[in-house]
Amino acid sequence: MSRSERFRRVRQLRRPVVRKRVRAAIAEELLGTPRSLAAVCGFTVFMLAVGVGYYAPTAGAVPRFLWPLYADSAVAVALGGAVLATLVATVRRGGDVSADAPASLGLAYLHTLAFVWLIQFGVWPLVSLNLAFGRYVAAPDAWIYYWGVIGTHLLFVGLALLFPAFGRTTRGALAAALALGVVNVVVDYGFGYHPPLLYEPGALLAGATLAIAVGSVALASRSFRRLGEDTD
Repeated sequence: MSRSERFRRVRQLRRPVVRKRVRAAIAEELLGTPRSLAAVCGFTVFMLAVGVGYYAPTAGAVPRFLWPLYADSAVAVALGGAVLATLVATVRRGGDVSADAPASLGLAYLHTLAFVWLIQFGVWPLVSLNLAFGRYVAAPDAWIYYWGVIGTHLLFVGLALLFPAFGRTTRGALAAALALGVVNVVVDYGFGYHPPLLYEPGALLAGATLAIAVGSVALASRSFRRLGEDTD
């Protein structure tokens, strides 16, 4: 393939209709058969177990009603797993993931919140860990606390980007996701219940986290079709 041909194909991805078809094809490949869906679900369960194990030692110092906001990465994966579970019946009967997945107001809220939470906390370690890059890469187990965390959290983003192939959103769902993102920043940095870090975060990380939350909601608004919108 020539360089001009590669550039032409890259430019085509700027067209929404092309991106929609590519996303639908990838979603069907990764989620469209019982075996592939089971594999993705299995890996999601593994990531959830790792996340729970990460937050469990320090969760006792956090009020229980704040655990969903404290263990934000684990909750993001749990929401993603819930989205995958809604596809099981469609896939088992041989339906097309993009065309035949169920849609409802409740699912629109689930799809939106899972997408935003996965994107937000998939990107967040790129900022939070690199604000103290030297500390993390110098740690004895840096391959886990830096490379491992960043690598696994980027998979959150990959999982979330599949959801617009079959999911829907509404203005209410987007507003709820934005409000929850703001509340999360207040709880994490206003009350000090942020995820465990090797340093004490300040206003810079709080502001960056809020910006990531807003950006994640904006991306959800652009990526998802509205509930009731024609699927053609």
